[in-house]
Amino acid sequence: MTTAAVATALDPVAVAAEFPILSRRVHGARLAYLDNAATTQKPRVVIDAVRRFYEEDNAAVHRAVHTLGGRATDAVESARRAVARFLHAEDSDEIVFVRGVTEAMNLLAFSLGASLTTGDEVIVPLSEHHSNLLPWREACRRSGATLRFAALTDDGAIDLPAFDALLTERTRIVSLAHVTNVLGTINPVRDVVARARAVGAIAIVDGAQSACHLPIDVGRIGCDFYAISGHKMYAPTGVGAVFGRRERWKDMLPWQTGGSTVERVTLDEVRWADPPARFEAGSPNAAGIVGLAAAIDWLRGVGLECIAAHESALAQRAHEGLSALPGVRVPGPGAGRAPVLAFIAEGVHPHDLATLLDGVGVAVRAGHHCAQPLADWLGVPATTRASFAAYNTAEDADALVAGVARALEMLR
Repeated sequence: MTTAAVATALDPVAVAAEFPILSRRVHGARLAYLDNAATTQKPRVVIDAVRRFYEEDNAAVHRAVHTLGGRATDAVESARRAVARFLHAEDSDEIVFVRGVTEAMNLLAFSLGASLTTGDEVIVPLSEHHSNLLPWREACRRSGATLRFAALTDDGAIDLPAFDALLTERTRIVSLAHVTNVLGTINPVRDVVARARAVGAIAIVDGAQSACHLPIDVGRIGCDFYAISGHKMYAPTGVGAVFGRRERWKDMLPWQTGGSTVERVTLDEVRWADPPARFEAGSPNAAGIVGLAAAIDWLRGVGLECIAAHESALAQRAHEGLSALPGVRVPGPGAGRAPVLAFIAEGVHPHDLATLLDGVGVAVRAGHHCAQPLADWLGVPATTRASFAAYNTAEDADALVAGVARALEMLR
């Protein structure tokens, strides 16, 4: 599909044709894949990029002087520049490759957490995914710092007045999701980051759920760190990246050590390499990194604005259809949300509902979605979650609503 084909409006049928797995049928039904907040499917260009790397360029990167080693290294560093452009970072050396946002948050919590001490405070919203909660809990446990939770408004947004009340001269780190993975709330990250930095705190943004939906400009957001996961933005699994301000990286020690992280080692001392090498121990997932760059090219070709408008319309269609069903509640913002809908069907277990939906080819997620404090806040052990991507259609949204309606008749 060419860029011109989607210059004014996204054609989801044409987009879906680029994804081999979407031609599959499930239980004899057309597949409506609505578990995109968990992981997206991969377009042919990404699959081909990974295959081509293994067939033509595979070698250890940053280590060899032979031709393949140079080609592999060039491919990884080209991908680093692609990520920097995608996030609007000033320099590609501000980009560190990781396995995903979970690893990024563990890196940051370990390395930044080394400077925390008793009396310091870390703030995260209670709506956070466990990957942006547990690393900070552990960092506070190790250091004696205190973990604070920012409260939510009734519709699941960060309560900014309550957040302001938490901020003090003791606040050292504020970490939050750009888009929440359960309610689809688009957090006011610029406002939160500005408030955090005004008291001297380090501001971190989890971009796992935003990178494939929204244009991202880390300079405009003003954050110190911003992390993304490849597999949620049409790239391979096991690869991601974290942007960090150059001055922040230079003051941090590596959380993993080994090959590539050092400039000089003797039996008595070590001199760490400059970032980003300092934080990329061992052999990287070079093929996955190449796939990430291909996914970024694909996203830019389709256009994030086109994708966002298309997904928003689908989410609104599904939201209206689900909300009209008796006994079904869709918590979170009624409008202006990312294309993520977690819903509660009175008297029906989410796993039963998801199983029946799978029987008609509709793939959704059921559970607490690695956000148990939020589930407690909602007053339920689990929800059913549908999440949309560029390749989803109005037919998919309607299949979801119709499938839920049929399932409720059976289960009730």
